[in-house]
Amino acid sequence: MKYLITGLGNIGPEYWGTRHNIGFRVVNKLAEDAGAYFTEERYGAIARIRIKNCELIVLKPNTFMNLSGNAVRYWLQKENIPVENLLIIVDDIALPFGTLRLKPKGSDAGHNGLKNIAQILNTQEYCRLRFGIGNDFPRGKQIDYVLGKFPPEELEIMPKKLEQASEIIKSFCLAGIQNTMNQFNNK
Repeated sequence: MKYLITGLGNIGPEYWGTRHNIGFRVVNKLAEDAGAYFTEERYGAIARIRIKNCELIVLKPNTFMNLSGNAVRYWLQKENIPVENLLIIVDDIALPFGTLRLKPKGSDAGHNGLKNIAQILNTQEYCRLRFGIGNDFPRGKQIDYVLGKFPPEELEIMPKKLEQASEIIKSFCLAGIQNTMNQFNNK
């Protein structure tokens, strides 16, 4: 089985460490755990990982968040991966920091990366792992918040949350979406 695991984020050093780039952090952890390295390829950085009988194509799009769909479509087609085997890792302001929610489908909830993926793939029926970043910002300051850095108290528990996210991704590939949701979504 082959999977496309895509962490959403923005390229460039000015975005590293921001809340909006949590998808990049998660897939970096996944690749690091597997001893894999990212190489720059078309539409993004790619790492290839094997977990038992599963081949994971891990993607960090270089298209900027709002155009992530182009990279996702390209790699799904290039690797001949069905959309059911696509997992998008994304930041979510509707969830408290560190809350992880695996979903088989859903709306974009105002997230421009998810919105673009849905437009390009012409469906909302793709799996996503939502990583809660909280919403502790004053009215009208959402952009500053998501493009801001994590505070020290959140950075302190970040390694544990990244480890959990990595485990959820592995389980998604090995045990399927339903079993993984049952196991992890209530924690």
